[in-house]
Amino acid sequence: MATDSFKPIVAITMGDPAGIGPEIAAMAFSRESIYRKCRPVLIGNADIIGAALKIIKSGVKISVIKNIKEAGFRFGAIDVINLGIENPGEVRMGEVSAAAGDIAFRSVVKAIEMAMNGETDATVTCPIHKVALNLAGHHFSGHTEIFAHYTHTPKYAMLLADKKLKVIHVSTHVSLRQACDKVKKGRIAETISLLDEGLKKLGITSPRIGVAGLNPHSGDGGLFGNEEAEEIIPAIEEARRNGINAEGPVPPDSLFALAAGGRFDGCVAMYHDQGHIPFKLSGFAWDDKKGRMKKVNGVNITLGLPVIRTSVDHGTAFEIAGKGIASPGALLNAIDYAVKMSRK
Repeated sequence: MATDSFKPIVAITMGDPAGIGPEIAAMAFSRESIYRKCRPVLIGNADIIGAALKIIKSGVKISVIKNIKEAGFRFGAIDVINLGIENPGEVRMGEVSAAAGDIAFRSVVKAIEMAMNGETDATVTCPIHKVALNLAGHHFSGHTEIFAHYTHTPKYAMLLADKKLKVIHVSTHVSLRQACDKVKKGRIAETISLLDEGLKKLGITSPRIGVAGLNPHSGDGGLFGNEEAEEIIPAIEEARRNGINAEGPVPPDSLFALAAGGRFDGCVAMYHDQGHIPFKLSGFAWDDKKGRMKKVNGVNITLGLPVIRTSVDHGTAFEIAGKGIASPGALLNAIDYAVKMSRK
């Protein structure tokens, strides 16, 4: 086992306090195994984490700290940087509220501040609720945009990572109409480059990248659209001139199956659902008898930032919050990726 001085300090945000974030965070910190790979600290509200520990019936205690220098990083006592809630009575399990959105937002901003100051080596985020975030007056469409704003990063992209699939997106949280308008050579070439760089940080020395088309059959020679000929192919050609092993445009209905089978190390999706649907089909598994997910794998990594940020690739799951049945699998995977990237 590595000594403490070689184990990265990882800040984990608890997410929306009305969702499953505090529960899965409590589950993760209740496993001694994460202390063997990193020095974790939790950012959020100590009272809510305490309630989550009771929900999952964990015997782990809480150690409230003011800054990272006070952290003990000892299994059995969660180091929590405590943030107060303005209107705690408004936070009710499974319900959207401005109070919940605000504490979730402030947890993320605190994590970014610590990362930018060099106090931590990586940040892992639990899920937030976008409506709650905006009700609180924080007008961002998600974690990715918050990190980009507060780190002053103009060029960034969302990468979904699992054992079989790694998918980056040209656009994410915009309407489908806007997504089509954003399929432009410059942004596509930038996204291919970010993926190539990101895969290398994950230990893939010579990444093979498959680029999706936008239209059915990748346009079928112009029968179903011109975006492939006018924007996507020129971007791929530019990437190749820059030494990147990029191929495409590959028809979207074939690309992800090819990648899952090993032909590509990473895929470039043109918009949110084009990449998310096959990724979640691969990593998620529903148990109809129990009425809940039995497997929730997948990590969200923001590429292009000056800090390391990974996250679960699932939502707040209000419908099961407080029941103690949420899976911490994606969070544990996100911690693993954060540790791997920080060591690179």
